[in-house]
Amino acid sequence: MYSYNSVLIVSGIFIVMLLAMEIGFQSGRRKKVRVAEAITQANAVLVSMLGLLALLLAFTFSAALQRYEDRSRTVVAEANAIGTTYLRAQLLPGGMRDEVQALLSQYLDIRLQEGRADATEPLLRESLLHQAKQMEAQLWRHAVRAAELDNSVVASGLFIQSLNELIDTSTTRDAALNRQVPESVLFLMIATIVLTTATLGYASGTAGHRVTLAALILVILIALVVYLIIDLDRPRRGAIQVSQESMLNLQRNITTARAGNPLASVQSSSGEYKP
Repeated sequence: MYSYNSVLIVSGIFIVMLLAMEIGFQSGRRKKVRVAEAITQANAVLVSMLGLLALLLAFTFSAALQRYEDRSRTVVAEANAIGTTYLRAQLLPGGMRDEVQALLSQYLDIRLQEGRADATEPLLRESLLHQAKQMEAQLWRHAVRAAELDNSVVASGLFIQSLNELIDTSTTRDAALNRQVPESVLFLMIATIVLTTATLGYASGTAGHRVTLAALILVILIALVVYLIIDLDRPRRGAIQVSQESMLNLQRNITTARAGNPLASVQSSSGEYKP
């Protein structure tokens, strides 16, 4: 389901809900010979299914929202890690500083592009991930070389520590971006929605009248909740996107710092860069 447009998925679900409701209505209308018994039974089943559907929607929405928040936190964590590593590169010996900082600036650009890569462009994302891993390897080689050249392990050790955090947070962010609500849960939720609307139509059929406006509004609201769940669970497409503001702020600060070379200009909006 991840490769399809959210609007198309929800539109399809809404149409299926209406069809299931109509099928249920036609089936219920044929049972009017035992109307009292049928209405009682249908209403009891409908109430139970609505309760189950509410539970599934709440559980799935909570899971999707939690994953969205996790992705947002990992973006901020990675921005802080890159900013800290950039500042601590000033502790490296001699000409290595400018080279490492330039590499970190390029690395930040690559990570920004990768975070914005659309889900429909997997090859582009794989290419950007490969470039980022190559840059991490280059940065680590610089860290090893700095440790060999530095007489004091304290300065190079601080840089190595921040670089290690950078690599860890990039892996964590990639994992968070790829973590979605299991499709089996989504399919169970959709199946429950279809069966519930069919039961709603059946109950209306046994009562001898069409589905009321209030019931149609309920169906529309269910479809909107499903849209929010699917959209929250897709960080690379749809209306709800994970904010890259922390990375963009860092990119602007590093660009300013490299233009005028003021160390103090590289700051975090959250105040979490640790020089």
